[in-house]
Amino acid sequence: MTTFPVFGVAGSGVAVYRKWLDAVSDNISNINTVRPTSEAAFRARYVIAQATQLEPGVGGVTVGGIRLGSAEGRMVYDPTHPFADEGGYVRLPDIDLGSQMTQLMMAQRGYQANLAVVDRARDAYSAAINVGRNA
Repeated sequence: MTTFPVFGVAGSGVAVYRKWLDAVSDNISNINTVRPTSEAAFRARYVIAQATQLEPGVGGVTVGGIRLGSAEGRMVYDPTHPFADEGGYVRLPDIDLGSQMTQLMMAQRGYQANLAVVDRARDAYSAAINVGRNA
């Protein structure tokens, strides 16, 4: 058993939130990726978090997988685009910017909260060590 399990628990949270931040930033950066109608649209990435046991009696979280969004995307009429088909349509991803921004904020806050837990635990353990030194 680890002497300081809080670091493992919070560290697992940091890792999952980091993957979530990466997925959301990838989705936002590809929100205007245009493809021909004969190809699949950019598929949004969604992180699936899964509870895990880091050691006996100590839980944590891990990335259980990635779910991909729709390959159909949405058809947009843009006859001047070089990828436009004979009808003037191109394919864009079906990604909602408002939803992605909300997810970005939630992931960022979760990431920060887990880092704050690590900071508080480090401070508490340091204070406990200093108490022992002054005794």
